[in-house]
Amino acid sequence: MDVTHEVFGPILHVVRYRGEYLDQVIKDINALGYGLTLGLHTRLESTMQMVAGRIKAGNMYVNRSMIGAVVGVQPFGGEGMSGTGFKAGGQNYLLKFVHERVYTQDTTAAGGNASLLTSL
Repeated sequence: MDVTHEVFGPILHVVRYRGEYLDQVIKDINALGYGLTLGLHTRLESTMQMVAGRIKAGNMYVNRSMIGAVVGVQPFGGEGMSGTGFKAGGQNYLLKFVHERVYTQDTTAAGGNASLLTSL
């Protein structure tokens, strides 16, 4: 079964591939445009680092369950067509609800001691 669109539900999609094709598998996954969660099982730290550096997914779980992220403990949110902006529970999540405002005032235009200003 080829994955052609995002599907939610209790679905396990398993793809077997030869190790030398891992880079192409990652490119194929990224080309789909969806990137909510990726699960990876490996004993090799180098494989984990390589996949983490190339995959376009908001969440990557290594050698563990891929479901049940706890808000406030494990940030959750995707990328691409699975993206919702800042990760719920993540360090930048509050920024989604605020607007930055800047107020400046030039106090020199309001008066002051002109001789002090010119002595600098």
